[in-house]
Amino acid sequence: MESIIRNINLAKSGHEKISWVDHYMPALNSIGDTLKKQQTFKGKTVCVSVHLEAKTAYLAKVLHRAGARVIVTGSNPLSTQDDVAAALVEDGLTVYAWYGATDEEYFSFLNKSLDHHPDIIIDDGGDQVNLLHTTRADAMEHLLGGTEETTTGVNRLHGLDKAGKLKFPMIAANDSYCKYLFDNRYGTGQSTWDGIMRTTNLTVVGKRVVIAGYGWCGRGCAMRAKGLGAHVIVTEVDPIKAIEAVFDGFEVLPMEEAAKTGDIFVTLTGDKDVIRGEHMKNMKDGVVLANAGHFDVEINKPELETLAVRHFEARHNIEGYELSNGHIINLLAEGRLVNLAAGDGHPAEIMDLSFAVQALAAKYILEHHAELGNHVYVLPHTIDTEIANIKLKSMGYKIDSLSDEQRTYLNID
Repeated sequence: MESIIRNINLAKSGHEKISWVDHYMPALNSIGDTLKKQQTFKGKTVCVSVHLEAKTAYLAKVLHRAGARVIVTGSNPLSTQDDVAAALVEDGLTVYAWYGATDEEYFSFLNKSLDHHPDIIIDDGGDQVNLLHTTRADAMEHLLGGTEETTTGVNRLHGLDKAGKLKFPMIAANDSYCKYLFDNRYGTGQSTWDGIMRTTNLTVVGKRVVIAGYGWCGRGCAMRAKGLGAHVIVTEVDPIKAIEAVFDGFEVLPMEEAAKTGDIFVTLTGDKDVIRGEHMKNMKDGVVLANAGHFDVEINKPELETLAVRHFEARHNIEGYELSNGHIINLLAEGRLVNLAAGDGHPAEIMDLSFAVQALAAKYILEHHAELGNHVYVLPHTIDTEIANIKLKSMGYKIDSLSDEQRTYLNID
């Protein structure tokens, strides 16, 4: 089946982007060299449904070099980079994706990827898994299992697992230390502000920034906002996380109160309706709303559209909504993932760790699927340690090791 992309003539730019990130992903390179030498995935079909930009493309190429037949599609209509998609096609991979896909096109691309009846899937957000559990059970003929990249996707998996409905084993790649400690915190923290700043061309210093959610992504985003000179307000529903935010030096308020004073709002909860019409009515003129959660449901767009007396394009990737009181609310990237829909996503050095986890998670599924039940699993800690050691070595750092006496004292085998 032929690829479906926007324009093959864009490939040169895509190759340049992929070559750039290749240089900054030493852990994945090291693991990829071993996988290539062993031809670990020879004869297997791997479907990758992750934000289709340069780092994802490089992961796909690593799997391809290791013998896999790799099918790539996006996991968000606004995060696909058409030049990167074109470069992958030139390199012999199959791609179904383009920037700005309609919902119908997006799911058509997902279905076309599943038409290849994968052995392993690498999902981001859970849409591919959802199709396999609903309308595309036929595509599970050869499926051994898969991996999931995000907190949102893992939550969906746990829901299926708890209900006894998960039909194949899945690795929660997101729950590995080498993923969430770095990707969710440092990756989201930097890339979210990169997306906001390049889209708005406004200062962060001196502004009141409201961070909705103080999980690992929220922590990272709040930390970076503080570093940029903002006064940071955190909203939370978990009292433990709220205390942590207070101890980290941030103001904590309910959204009802934060809405009245905030200049920039960033949602990172994984839940829906975090910012609603009742909050929007009380917002100042010119506020900026951005979402860094996986799905575009954290900011209630239907209620915003209902409140607006005028809707216009304020700037590329910024929609302006004028309310009846004359105040304008600016929504970035349609409320989708601002770091990818309005930026290039996480830095290559961060995704080096995340995609090292993904590559080894796919290998783990291949080697252990027969002994795994239809549940959600976290990779063994030894794999996290292996990745961390490779990364440290690539960065020029050395650490101590325990003596036999110390290991005995700590009861470590």
